[in-house]
Amino acid sequence: MGSVTRRDFIKSSVAAGVGLALAGPHSRVLGANDQIRVAVVGVGGQGGGHMRYFHGCEGAKLVAICDADTRQMEGKAKAFEEKEGYKLRTYTDVRKLLEDKDIDVITSATPNHWHALVTVWACQAGKDVYIEKPASYCIWEGRKMVEAARKYNRIVQIGMQKRSSEAHPAAFEWIREGHIGKIQWVRGFCYKGRGPGTNGIVPGTNGPAPIPATVDYNQWCGPADMVPLHRSQFHYVWHWMWNTGNGDIGNQGPHEMDIARWALGDPGLPRHA
Repeated sequence: MGSVTRRDFIKSSVAAGVGLALAGPHSRVLGANDQIRVAVVGVGGQGGGHMRYFHGCEGAKLVAICDADTRQMEGKAKAFEEKEGYKLRTYTDVRKLLEDKDIDVITSATPNHWHALVTVWACQAGKDVYIEKPASYCIWEGRKMVEAARKYNRIVQIGMQKRSSEAHPAAFEWIREGHIGKIQWVRGFCYKGRGPGTNGIVPGTNGPAPIPATVDYNQWCGPADMVPLHRSQFHYVWHWMWNTGNGDIGNQGPHEMDIARWALGDPGLPRHA
């Protein structure tokens, strides 16, 4: 997406409202009987879950999906139509999706490097946002997302699923009642296997690997550097590539850290890390 840095592009998007929505933001006033029209951006493993969960929500209707991999997107769209009886609108460019005035909310399960820009653009387009964890690729980008949500008066929620659990608040209330004494510290663990064949580290390649024919690699990279592929698997393992992911500290880590801080009563930010 040009030679500017990711930071410069996001900064200019928040400040000037550039990138899309040339007709200006659009926000529909919902009545009591109106359905919230939802679009899912990124329909791989987690995005497929978004399609199921949000379509099943009372008062919501899934109307569109977007993915840079046409094979993945068309497969999900076909399966959805066969099950639900109606077609979804499909997009390979998220900017085109955000121009669609018949969408109220987007949910995003893109790779981490897209989180901030998708959120900023959606806020500019007058749409509310549910974004997968981690909130952003880095802290600075997260702050830009907060700025955009406030500037455009949009709802932006981060995908901390345990925050919707009934069991966790009850457990933490029991702890705060003093049943196990004063909590001094909490430790979070992640014991997920990350070997080959388990959505983990995959073998590298001796030279640049071919991009899958159904993937628009320019769209997929978006604000990240468009570097050659040097891995034998394309999807999911972007988590372990610094250009697009943050390792397991940004994959499973947000859940463990959030639960630990929640158990402590949501203390302030740490002095060091």
